[in-house]
Amino acid sequence: MLWRVLILLGVQLLGAAIGLWVAGPWGLAAGVALASWLCWGWESWHGLRVLAWLRQEGHPAQAPALRGLAGLWREAVDRMRRLLRQREQQAAASDARLQAFLQALQASPNGVILLDAAGHIEWCNQTAAEHFGLDAGRDLMQSIGNLLREPDFSAYLAAGDYRHDVLLPGRGSTPTHPIQLSVHLHSYGDGRRLMLSRDVTQLEQAEAMRRDFVANVSHEIRTPLTVLAGFVETLQTLPLQEAERARYLGLMAQQASRMQHLVQDLLTLSRLEGAALPGMEHWTGVRQLLQSCEQEAHGLSAQLTPQGAKPQRLVFPSAAHLQQCGEIAGNPEELHSALSNLISNAVRYTPAGGSISVDWQALPDGSARFSVRDSGPGIAPEHLPRVTERFYRIDRSRSRDSGGTGLGLAIVKHSLQRHGAALHISSVLGQGSEFSAHFPARRLRGCTLAPPKDAP
Repeated sequence: MLWRVLILLGVQLLGAAIGLWVAGPWGLAAGVALASWLCWGWESWHGLRVLAWLRQEGHPAQAPALRGLAGLWREAVDRMRRLLRQREQQAAASDARLQAFLQALQASPNGVILLDAAGHIEWCNQTAAEHFGLDAGRDLMQSIGNLLREPDFSAYLAAGDYRHDVLLPGRGSTPTHPIQLSVHLHSYGDGRRLMLSRDVTQLEQAEAMRRDFVANVSHEIRTPLTVLAGFVETLQTLPLQEAERARYLGLMAQQASRMQHLVQDLLTLSRLEGAALPGMEHWTGVRQLLQSCEQEAHGLSAQLTPQGAKPQRLVFPSAAHLQQCGEIAGNPEELHSALSNLISNAVRYTPAGGSISVDWQALPDGSARFSVRDSGPGIAPEHLPRVTERFYRIDRSRSRDSGGTGLGLAIVKHSLQRHGAALHISSVLGQGSEFSAHFPARRLRGCTLAPPKDAP
């Protein structure tokens, strides 16, 4: 600052000396004034350069060269340029954080829509666009009320009470394949709202299955309990002959056995759903499994065949074929239960004189296919997707007469899935059905390709 004063004084002295030399005493005053005006003009010119730079929004790259500026203006420009650089860095950091936040919202499995105070869409992620059929570019700043015309949503939006959510049908929802979305609005800022959407189709289906399961269990247990209670009351209040008493006690034992089987199946299903997956350390021979199932099938078939009726024809793989079936890794009890259940179902639902064919085939990729084919009444196409549901019965009276609990195929499905296999069902009404399971190669060893299928 001092040197700036010294320069001003020096210029004024120089102007005074020149004025005195040229015009005498009057020239001295004129020289001092002219020198002062020159210094002021010089400073003003630099000031105008800085002002022009600021009028261009003060971008640091467009700042005047510091070497060409007077001292005060040089320091001012240097400080302003540093402040502008700091502001740009802060703005860039804020923008980066904003983009990271938007990317996180974009990756969210839930739909996110930002609405302004008037209900216009300011931003939405791809999930929300898929939920409601929106276009992030086309529908920007469009009213959400005009795009979503569901009466439930319109009433929810107009009420302004966002303490709860509202269920809406999703895009592509049909009566046979319903899609349900949970939509919840949250207020923030100056009247703005955050709209969240979540696909709850599976949750709603699971809740419906839970309600059906509880209702079915209650019904299945209540029926035999009602019968038992009636027989007990009869035995307590009526004088009965020994033959009648024995018949009632037999019926009571039958109902008690039915409840016992139901409870056992429920416990089995619960254990399968909660237990860890079977490991690869236990290996069981396929030959032993199928031979055990064959013995049980012959015993059940003989028990169910009416006296004098033509017996069922049961066809199992030959002993030579079983030698080539190798071993399978997993829980032997679960595997036996799954295979035996499929065979016993075929025996129960195939009429006398019908045929049941059981086969095990090794496939070229190292996997294997177990199948049970019967000549029973078959299953209508509309029932095929649901036959593995708990308590689902095609013919309730016939299922109860055959002693089923409605949980057998559900147990089979879970047991197979735990071993990496899947249950496949094909059927033609009036011609029979085929239940098959495809076991992965990683759970098999020692299997060789099957020879041509044995003739019955």
